Amino acid sequence: MVAKLVAQWHGLIRAFSVRAMGTPRREVLGLIVAVASVMAQEPVWKSKPPAQWTEADARQILTQSPWSKENKATVTRRLTEDQLRDAGQMGQPRGVGSENVDPKGSGPNVSLDVFTGPGGEDRSARSLPHPITLHLRWESALPVRLAQLKTHESEAPTLDSDGYRIAVYGIPSGDFKGDPKELGKPLKSLALLRRVSKKDVKPVSAEVFQLENDVVVVYVFPLSAEISKRDGQILFEAQIGRIVVAQTFDLGEMEFMGKLEL
Repeated sequence: MVAKLVAQWHGLIRAFSVRAMGTPRREVLGLIVAVASVMAQEPVWKSKPPAQWTEADARQILTQSPWSKENKATVTRRLTEDQLRDAGQMGQPRGVGSENVDPKGSGPNVSLDVFTGPGGEDRSARSLPHPITLHLRWESALPVRLAQLKTHESEAPTLDSDGYRIAVYGIPSGDFKGDPKELGKPLKSLALLRRVSKKDVKPVSAEVFQLENDVVVVYVFPLSAEISKRDGQILFEAQIGRIVVAQTFDLGEMEFMGKLEL
């Protein structure tokens, strides 16, 4: 696209140079407007070198880009007491993704119907599935790391090992204490990357970190998966407590400086 724009600008220069030979002024001005419009639509990670990024440019990469997606996840319903007993559990599960995920003030309703009572069709809002907005980001991608430096955003700590790192932001906070690796252990087996006609990729680790306003879970997937542009799209799936996440990424859009960046 950049090469195409350069060629168009060269065409403009030639058009101005032959204007005296009859090139209509309206046609030249129209071409200027058209090229300027295309340049305005070109994403910053393609139209500008990193050294020229503004802080607003960097924040766009961190919040709305091929490497960073807003995700509409689902908080699954709470189990009934009977279902918990059948599963051998006492009380609702606790932990990351299970605590503070329900609407405020959504305690059980008390039915006037003595035959159904609480737990029938009058179950409270917290007992039903509902949406939650999360944010997913490829922390290991070069444009994301450069944007973090520009905005002075400290990267969520992860394992020292290399790998494709995907972070899930926006999980409600709770009293989650302990080593990030230990907190992430129950989540490690509940995440994967899917590609068409290829074996699913499981993370080698998952870690949980408490931020100022929420919790972030960082998954590390092995580089041996050898994700390439030929894979087309890749689907990230995870279950974090009662939160179920699914997000598709278009690998064809995740190029930076002529290279696939994950």
